[in-house]
Amino acid sequence: MPKPDELIVRIAARVESGQNSRMSLTVVTGGAVITGRLAPEAMWRRRVSEVLGDSAELGEFADVFDAPAKKEGPPTHLHFHVARILQGTVGIPETGGMYRVAIEDVSAWTMGDFSYSDQ
Repeated sequence: MPKPDELIVRIAARVESGQNSRMSLTVVTGGAVITGRLAPEAMWRRRVSEVLGDSAELGEFADVFDAPAKKEGPPTHLHFHVARILQGTVGIPETGGMYRVAIEDVSAWTMGDFSYSDQ
């Protein structure tokens, strides 16, 4: 198991402690490039629960995300919202999605989010 990058763990901890969702980050994980804003885990879980709760087909899964987040120790995951997977000049999904990425799986990262265009 690789040791997570100390800097990215500290960034995630700052997002968690400040309950701030304005930090933009781009990461490479498993060959995918994900770009977007980080959110505290509790905020991320709440939003996922709301989206699932509004779905006729997936509503029964909403309560899975209502469980409280683990609080002891440093953060183990990054929680992205308004995020996209970049592929060429396209961001998937266009409207932004909710992604959870294990910090130990991040192989590269940079501050800020990347924009893309067809031009």
